[in-house]
Amino acid sequence: MLIFLVIIFLAVNIVCVVLAAIALKNVVAEELILSGIHMCGYGYEKDIQVLVSMTWTLTTVWEVLALCLSVWIAVKHFRDLRRLGLSTGSMIGDRFIVLIKSHMLYFASFAGVSCLQFVNLSPAISNSNLIGIEILYGTQNVLLLVHLFVLGPRLVLSVREYHAKLVAGSDAV
Repeated sequence: MLIFLVIIFLAVNIVCVVLAAIALKNVVAEELILSGIHMCGYGYEKDIQVLVSMTWTLTTVWEVLALCLSVWIAVKHFRDLRRLGLSTGSMIGDRFIVLIKSHMLYFASFAGVSCLQFVNLSPAISNSNLIGIEILYGTQNVLLLVHLFVLGPRLVLSVREYHAKLVAGSDAV
């Protein structure tokens, strides 16, 4: 199962990096001087909307696969807890509940960011310059950074902490 996950993860990430490189190849930067104020802007030589949507679609498919596998592991773990009984499973079950909460926070935040990104990919919204659309872009960017640099590492650390407590608990018995 781990080899399957690694292969899928690498394939999705390699394709996403190639698509992002193709998209960045078409970026055109410009400097504007308005009333003595220098402003930088950028645009695209070609329509890269398809490349961006392909990248987000692949990433979303990967996250949905990871969510399904997390749910599968949770169901398997709860079956083991039921089989072991309440006496041995209560301590492990409490830690596992905390782990499930961190997983759900991570996947719920990814679902929110993905929904905002797919809304931003709409031609009616992406071609608009309304202030509400700009606020939507800013919100999506902030939430994406929080997801990547706060919730992702938090998920990894909670999994490591759970595993360390599980190993420490098994050594004590």
